[in-house]
Amino acid sequence: MKYLKYLLYAVLALVAIFIGKGLLTPSVSYDCETTVNKPADEAWAVMSDESKLAQWIEGYKRGEAVSGEPGTVGAVSNIYVEENGEEMVMQETINALEPNQRMAMTFTMDFMNMDYEISFEEKEGKTMIRSKSMVQGNGLVNQSFVSFFRSAMVEQEEKNLSSLKKLIEENTTDYFPEPEMDEVEEISEM
Repeated sequence: MKYLKYLLYAVLALVAIFIGKGLLTPSVSYDCETTVNKPADEAWAVMSDESKLAQWIEGYKRGEAVSGEPGTVGAVSNIYVEENGEEMVMQETINALEPNQRMAMTFTMDFMNMDYEISFEEKEGKTMIRSKSMVQGNGLVNQSFVSFFRSAMVEQEEKNLSSLKKLIEENTTDYFPEPEMDEVEEISEM
């Protein structure tokens, strides 16, 4: 009986620590960055290419427009991702957009909300890509889970940015084709 009493105290202590961590840390923030050997306009084009999202965002399945013009401020989309064999949906709202420079979004899920910003800064033909994330659990239990899984979220973002870097640096898609000479002549004749 004595051991049962100690076991109960240990369980209660662990629960108190778990809940206390959520109370003390209701949200977590983290930044990640990488540098690519490409100009910002090409890096942005690759990052924005919907056909390539699954190549750098782990688990990404598809996006589905809900409201607004896709790719513009105020647009809302459902984003479907697979995690541990299960499909999850999150709602993405674009809050700010400066092409080739910055995009800010809010992702809303049942258990948490995330404010996410990705920025591009070009210098001497290379582009620094930075992401900033602020994640808050919905409800005390989810806040506690979020506070304990910060390192896993950072690791996931670093993996995604590493995949994005590789994708950008190996890009062969010409997002900015030069007009053919015939097209230039036709335009000048008008």
